[in-house]
Amino acid sequence: MTFVELQNLVEQGVSHLSAWVWSPPLVALCLLAGLYFSFRTRFVQIRHFGEMVRLLFTNDKKQKTGISSFQAFSMALSGRVGTGNIVGVATAIGYGGPGAIVWMWVIAFFGAGSAFVEATLAQIFKENHNGQFRGGPSYYIEKGLKFKWLAVTFAVCSVVACGILLPPVQCNGIAIAFANSFQIKPVYVGATVALLLGLLIIGGVKRIAHVAQVVAPFMAMVYVVMAVVVLCAHYAVIPSVLKEMLSGALGLDKITGGILGSTIAWGVKRGIYSNEAGQGTGALVAGAAKVSHPVKQGMVQGFSVYIDTLLVCTATAVMILAAETYNVVDAATGQYLYTSSYALGAPDVSYTSTAISTVFGQTVGSISVAVALAFFAFTTIMAYYYYAETSIVYLFGKGRREHVAVWILRFVIVLSVFYGSMKSAKAAWDLGDIGVGTMAWINVVAILLLSPKALKTLKSYEKQQKEGKEPVFYPKELDIKNADFWEQHPNGVIDN
Repeated sequence: MTFVELQNLVEQGVSHLSAWVWSPPLVALCLLAGLYFSFRTRFVQIRHFGEMVRLLFTNDKKQKTGISSFQAFSMALSGRVGTGNIVGVATAIGYGGPGAIVWMWVIAFFGAGSAFVEATLAQIFKENHNGQFRGGPSYYIEKGLKFKWLAVTFAVCSVVACGILLPPVQCNGIAIAFANSFQIKPVYVGATVALLLGLLIIGGVKRIAHVAQVVAPFMAMVYVVMAVVVLCAHYAVIPSVLKEMLSGALGLDKITGGILGSTIAWGVKRGIYSNEAGQGTGALVAGAAKVSHPVKQGMVQGFSVYIDTLLVCTATAVMILAAETYNVVDAATGQYLYTSSYALGAPDVSYTSTAISTVFGQTVGSISVAVALAFFAFTTIMAYYYYAETSIVYLFGKGRREHVAVWILRFVIVLSVFYGSMKSAKAAWDLGDIGVGTMAWINVVAILLLSPKALKTLKSYEKQQKEGKEPVFYPKELDIKNADFWEQHPNGVIDN
């Protein structure tokens, strides 16, 4: 067997393993968990929507430890809003038809319940580590479930997937986009991205948070505004587009009615991949926030799911559907069920760029998507680093070992990003997906088992609000053990 044949065999095996990890049972588990949490919290994502928005901009300036709720929200948004919001949405429409977007909305709605629970748990079991809060799945699995080995497994998967394997793949996407739109050599793109990333992560979580709170909301709003312009240019077709989406979601459309299963599957899968609700990554960021009660950050993180799917993903969808720049392909047979008047092939980023070009021209369309992909991918890399760093801190604790491990991570991620700009490795993407998928399996099961603690915390919060009090959190009164930070600081404030 030659080296090339061996390499192909390994890549095939990794690809099959990735497909097995991200199999329908995991998709179903995430969906059912979202349904369960939504009903058990009595749809907290609806009842407290106004509270979610208010808390987003609440900041205790007296508290120096930790980052603000808005910064934590922006960091989570950086991870959630990525290339999947452009390419993933196009793929969902291409293989599931317009109705797939409706199912993405459904997943976002219920996924907000999962995001609330995992973020609340991250806050309950967070720690004050060297003047910064750290929390997330590893912390609540160890403290809440007493499964140290499972907590370590989650942390290791996070470091390997988010810190080593996935960042270079994201950078490769930036390099390809700039090479196609600006004819810039990948080596220069890789060097620039690596340098910017290095300067950013050396500043630690504070610098990442400051950059995220500016870049993430800005890039999302610019992209949405562009989508509104495209939609206005094609305003005449809006009623028919809405009809296609609803009929497709219910299997009533003549063209896509025969692939209702694919419509639901692609909408659900892309929705879960995009908003990451329940996968644990959002919880890693939620644990870093300074709030006066765990429920407050739970609500803020629930809102970030809405922004990702209902705003950014919808922006991509409306551009593609209004401009009719998409084909619909039966994934099982490869047969084209609907063909656009534009010369388009299988689902990819061209669906989005062509939609923009119908209003702004081909050059602007190509450049706009390239720039959007660059921003989305870079902020995703930034979030990946934070996920991995938090897991490194959990694994190595305080002292010299942690310091050395963090610097090794920084060095490795910068090098891997530079390397990834010049060479794309499908195996790296698949291996990263295996790691993230494993994290999702572990985290969803963990938050289901720990959900009674989050539900009791929510009930106490709402009770205090009804009594006209500013909610405080006394974990022992709720029979929640090992919430050490809150036992010492029930109002969440450290005397500085």
